Amino acid sequence: MERVWLKRYPSGVPAQIDADHYPSLLDIFSQSIEQYADKTAFINMGKSITYRELDQKSIAFAAYLQSLGLKKGDAVAIMMPNLLQYPVVLMGILRAGCVVVNVNPLYTPRELEHQLTDSKAKTIIIVENFAHTLSDIQDHIQLEHIILTKMGDMLGCVKGNIVNFVVKYLKRLVPSYNLKSFVSFNDALKQGAELPLQKPTLVGSDIAFLQYTGGTTGVSKGAMLTHRNMVANLEQVTGCLDTFFVKGEERVVTALPLYHIFALTANFFTFFKYGATNLLITNPRDMPGFVKELKGFSFTAITGVNTLFNGLLNTPGFAQLDFSTLKLSLGGGMAVQRPVAERWQKVTGTRLLEGYGLTECCPLVTVSPYDLAGFNGSIGLPAPSTDIRLVDEEGNDVAKGESGEMLVSGPQVMLGYLNRPDETAKVLKDGWLYTGDIARMDDEGFFYIVDRKKDMILVSGFNVYPNEIEEVAAMNEKVLEVAAVGVPHDVSGEVVKLFVVKKDPSLTEEEMIAHCRQHLTGYKAPKSVEFRKELPKTNVGKILRRELRDEEIKKSTKA
Repeated sequence: MERVWLKRYPSGVPAQIDADHYPSLLDIFSQSIEQYADKTAFINMGKSITYRELDQKSIAFAAYLQSLGLKKGDAVAIMMPNLLQYPVVLMGILRAGCVVVNVNPLYTPRELEHQLTDSKAKTIIIVENFAHTLSDIQDHIQLEHIILTKMGDMLGCVKGNIVNFVVKYLKRLVPSYNLKSFVSFNDALKQGAELPLQKPTLVGSDIAFLQYTGGTTGVSKGAMLTHRNMVANLEQVTGCLDTFFVKGEERVVTALPLYHIFALTANFFTFFKYGATNLLITNPRDMPGFVKELKGFSFTAITGVNTLFNGLLNTPGFAQLDFSTLKLSLGGGMAVQRPVAERWQKVTGTRLLEGYGLTECCPLVTVSPYDLAGFNGSIGLPAPSTDIRLVDEEGNDVAKGESGEMLVSGPQVMLGYLNRPDETAKVLKDGWLYTGDIARMDDEGFFYIVDRKKDMILVSGFNVYPNEIEEVAAMNEKVLEVAAVGVPHDVSGEVVKLFVVKKDPSLTEEEMIAHCRQHLTGYKAPKSVEFRKELPKTNVGKILRRELRDEEIKKSTKA
C-alpha cells in the first residue's frame, strides 16, 4: 500500500525512526534521571517523588531482587493499581535485568494462576488489598518470593499509616488472607539500599515485558515485547510529538492503570522520556474524587478511553475546572464516539484525538496528528516506520476506499506469544501482524476502524458494524452508555440489539429505536433495547460486547 499518509504528517514528524537509538529502556531511564533529577516525576494521593528519588529507590529495589537470586530474563509480576510504588517496582525489575509481568489486580484466582504459571514468574509484588487472591492459589503455583505492599507505603510515615488504617479497618478494602511467607515492600527497599547493584547487559532482543492480552476470546496470552519493541514505539510516539511537547514542562494525568499497555507506553514511558510530572489516579471510578484531584493539578495532557471521558463530562464540577494549560487529550482502547469528542472539545476547548494500538504492538500503530482541527472519526495516521495493509478474506489487498482486515508491520510488533507457537502463527504471517480489525483508508491516509472482525453482526448477509450503531445511539442526549450486539434470529440470522444505560430516566425502548431508524438504514436499526444500570467492562473501561452477546446466545439456546 502506498504510504500516502506521509504527505499529511505535520512538519517535523519523521517518516522513519531509529529503533536502535537506545540499546534498552534502561538508557532512557538514565537519560531522563540525569536531565530532570530534581523535577517531580510522579504524584499520588498528594505525595510526590522526584526523578532522583525514583532513581535511588528503583536501584535499591533492583539490588534487592538480585539478592534473592533472580537472574537476567527471570519473570517478575506486579499486581497493584496506580500507586507511587508502581514506577519504583517497574523500573527496579527492568534494572535488575528481569522481565515485567503486569497483572490486573482484579483477576480471579483462576486467571492469576494461569498468568503466573504461564509466565513462570518467580516473584510477585502485590498490594495487600488483593493478597487474598494470591493466597487462594499459593499451593498450586511455583512462586518463590512474595513482596507485599500497602496502599500508603510511600506516602510518608504519618499519612501512610493513616491511609493504611482507613483502607483496612474503616473502608474494609483488605479481605483476610493467609500467605505462607512474604517480605514487606519497605523492608525490601531498606535491604536493597545496603546492597550493590550488578548492572545487567541488555540488548534490544531481550524481552522487557510479558504483556498479557485480555483473554476475552479465550485463554489470556503473553505478548513477548522486547526492549527494542518498546524503544521503537517510544521513538515513534515522540517522533509524532517532539515539536508539540516541551521537555521538562509537561504535566500528564494517568487515570488508566499502568498495568495496561496503553498507559504503560503513552503515560509512563512517553512522559518519563519528556521529563514530565505524572499524576497517578488510583481509583478513577470514583469520579467525584477524580475531579477533586484534578482541581489542584494544571495538566497539559490526559489519556483515557471513551467511557472515562464520558464519565468525566457527566461528573459535577468537571466543566468548571481550569483547562487553560490542556494541550492534548488522547483516546484509545475502544472507539471514541463523536458525541463524546464534540462535547469534550466544547467543555475543555481542546480536541479529543484518537489513537489505535494493540498489546502486540506496544501498543501504538496509528495516532491522530496534533494539528487536526477536531475529531474526524479516524484513528489517525500510521506512526513513523509503520506499514499498514488492508486485505480481504483471501489475503488480497482491497481496492482503494474499501474495507479490509488491517495488517501491521513495524519495529514495534511483538516477537510472538509466549508458549503459543500455534497462536503466534495465526497472527504473524510473512512479517505482518493480522489485527482482526476491519478498517478503511481515505485519500489522505487517515484510517477508520469499521469494527472488530469478531464483533461484526451479519444481518441477512449484510455486514453491520457495532461502532456505527453505538455512535448513532450515543447521539441521543438521554443515553449515557451503549453497546450494540448481534443476537440470533430465525429469519435474518442475526438482528441488532442495544444495551443502554440511561442518562435520562424518561428514555423508552420505542424512542430509542425510532431515533436509530432516523439515522440508519433499516437492517442496521436495533430490533430491541435492554436498559441496564451498568454495562460489563474490561479493567480500562472498554465495554465487553462479547459478554453481552454470549448472554443472548445462552438465552436463545434455552428457549
